[in-house]
Amino acid sequence: MTNTINVGIGGLGAIGMPVARWLDAGITGLRLAGVSAGNKERAAQRVSDFASPPPVLDLAELVTASDVLVEALPPQHFGELADLTMAAGKKLIVLTLTSLLPRLDLVDKATETGGQIIAATGALVGFDAVRAAAKGEIYSVTMKTRKPPEGLKKATFVVEQGINLDGLKEPLCLYSGSVRDAAAKFPANVNVSVALALAGIGPEKTQYEIWADPAMTRNTHEISVDADSTRFDMTIAGVPTEENPATGKLTPLSVMATLERFVAPLTVGT
Repeated sequence: MTNTINVGIGGLGAIGMPVARWLDAGITGLRLAGVSAGNKERAAQRVSDFASPPPVLDLAELVTASDVLVEALPPQHFGELADLTMAAGKKLIVLTLTSLLPRLDLVDKATETGGQIIAATGALVGFDAVRAAAKGEIYSVTMKTRKPPEGLKKATFVVEQGINLDGLKEPLCLYSGSVRDAAAKFPANVNVSVALALAGIGPEKTQYEIWADPAMTRNTHEISVDADSTRFDMTIAGVPTEENPATGKLTPLSVMATLERFVAPLTVGT
């Protein structure tokens, strides 16, 4: 008989809330142990109509109550949850991969404590093929992201540079270079590129472009991989969430699929 896994969710935004509702609906082997959010009163109101309203906890309390933590927080809160989870030797499902990139010391901490960091696939496709190809030699990985301007207006780089995306008539390339540099400039917008880089040849060697494109209604990613074992191209066009146009609807679903792997009698892919 499978032991029940207690799941804690940090953040109740466009990712955390759908996952919380999914768990509350009842998933065999998984239990929503608690949630955490910056505004506790608002969080309590948002989960008040759940079949079993979870407690709203501080991050330290959430880690204590949970076996697996879902990180769906604003980037500035990533470090606290990650440090607490790894210190406790527990599992952390990461969405804010731009925050993980400068904190790869957490991997060493996980090795020491028995913790585990799991990057959800988020809005991308093809990680199995990239990870498999990386067991051989990958020559190059390139990725190009096109998003509706609305989903990039609040990006750190756009705000700091004073770039006006209102009324944009033609595609505008906001960045071209390595994933490492892109992660610093767009901490809330390029998590998918960091995931691709970590699965393949790393953030310095993975090349990335991000475009604001008024013709786009979906967050579109084009990936090309050239390796000694394979050559493939992938395109995925995700539907933005209503709550946050920078986040695709596939992202919370990928968290659900990741959690389900812990208890499912059959899983597909690595």
